[in-house]
Amino acid sequence: MTGDDRDDEHDRRAEPPRRRRRPREDRPDPDDRDDDLPGRNGRIRSAGVAARRAAREVADLTGRTPEGIVSIQRSEDGWVVGIEVVETRRIPDSADILATYEAELDAHGELVSYRRTRRYSRGRLREE
Repeated sequence: MTGDDRDDEHDRRAEPPRRRRRPREDRPDPDDRDDDLPGRNGRIRSAGVAARRAAREVADLTGRTPEGIVSIQRSEDGWVVGIEVVETRRIPDSADILATYEAELDAHGELVSYRRTRRYSRGRLREE
C-alpha cells in the first residue's frame, strides 16, 4: 500500500455519514403537526396554531386554498384571524380576484364564525 492509498483510505473514514432525505411523499405534512394540539387546559396558546386552524376551517368551508394569514388577534374568548384566499384565478395573476375572510375561534380552537370581509383585485391597492 502506497502513501497515497493510505491518505485516501483515511480521508474516506474521516467523512461524516451523509443524511439521506426521505422522498417528499414520506415526509410529514406540516398541517398534521402535533403542536396543533391544545395546551394542558385545552386552550390554544400559540398564534401560529390558531392561524393554521382558522385557515384550515376556511379552506374546508369555502373550498379554496388560503394564500396567507393577513391578521391575527387574541380576543377575550379566543382568536380572530384574517385569511386571504384567491376566489377567482385569472391570467395574468395580477387580475386574480382575492378575498379576505375573518374567522373567529374559541379558546379551544373551535370555529365560532367566519365571514368574508373584503373582495378585491390582486393588482389594486386599497386606500386606507
